[in-house]
Amino acid sequence: MPAASGIKRYDIPGLQALLHSWGEPSFRATQLLQWLYAHGAQSYEEMSSLPASLRERLKADEPLAPLGLLKRQTSSDGTRKYLFGLADGSRIETVAIPHAKRLTVCFSTQVGCAMGCTFCSTGRSGLVRSLAPGEMVDQLIAVSRDLGQRVTNAVAMGEGEPFANYDATLAALRIMNSPDGLGIGARHLTVSTCGLLTPLGRFSHEPDQFTLAVSLHSAVQATRDALMPALAQQPLAALREALASYGERTRRRPSLEVTLVSQVNDTPAEVEALIGFARGMLCHVNLIPLNPPSPPLSEGIGPSSPPERCAAIASQLQAAGVECSIRRSRGMDIGGACGQLKGLAEAPA
Repeated sequence: MPAASGIKRYDIPGLQALLHSWGEPSFRATQLLQWLYAHGAQSYEEMSSLPASLRERLKADEPLAPLGLLKRQTSSDGTRKYLFGLADGSRIETVAIPHAKRLTVCFSTQVGCAMGCTFCSTGRSGLVRSLAPGEMVDQLIAVSRDLGQRVTNAVAMGEGEPFANYDATLAALRIMNSPDGLGIGARHLTVSTCGLLTPLGRFSHEPDQFTLAVSLHSAVQATRDALMPALAQQPLAALREALASYGERTRRRPSLEVTLVSQVNDTPAEVEALIGFARGMLCHVNLIPLNPPSPPLSEGIGPSSPPERCAAIASQLQAAGVECSIRRSRGMDIGGACGQLKGLAEAPA
């Protein structure tokens, strides 16, 4: 399922190679990168430092198609959710979380998702296609422009599985990190993945200081297989080995995401298994009360573990020497919390 065509499909080396093949001096690629992302140009006509002949060729050969804002919703807690239209008619959702001087954007890496996790709205319609690097970066640019605030943090935690679109996701993160792009520090850029093993191994060898969050959800094989059916053939032992190797190689601490569902993965046996999985490994467990899918799944899932049970699990983990925290969900009233994005089902206002 190919990504979009046009100029937004290129990574930084790709832009350099394109302009080199056209006989342009090397600094033109830097100028183009800056216009596309640092300045967020919406058309080639805006790129005044590029020769008119180059702008005309780019316009003819490499269309520049900015995101179209179809819908914007604002939560009572200040979170904003955006529905964007892409050049091919596809739609994606993006979430902005302002907090004091920080602005975090949860951006999508695919249109839809093939993972089919039972508690997540996004996978219900399946995967349409992967996004190009520039389509990911453009989500941050659109949010920044709308809020009048610089994006300080970004998480590949919107629609899609980032590691199923590995090369484009890494290319987008590098544009976000580049001083000629968005200039966001690498440690403020996070990939949130279901934990696909081969890409996880690749990620541990990348030179960048990007951070990692892995959706674990259960350390009991049968429970995880039921919650995350697309990963039913992936042994938890192999995932733990890959995570331990990542920590040893990078000296960076991955987060283990656990969405708590009452009487599913919050039982005493489940908590003991989670402690056994995490203890002795460089990691941080992030407990997430289940956000009800929107609209509710027909077969039902949940309810969330009650607050007192979440707190008890956190205390038990900490007593066992496992670092953990409970995530405060934001944007639930607009369907913008974890597991609630559903760009395929949404209609423009």
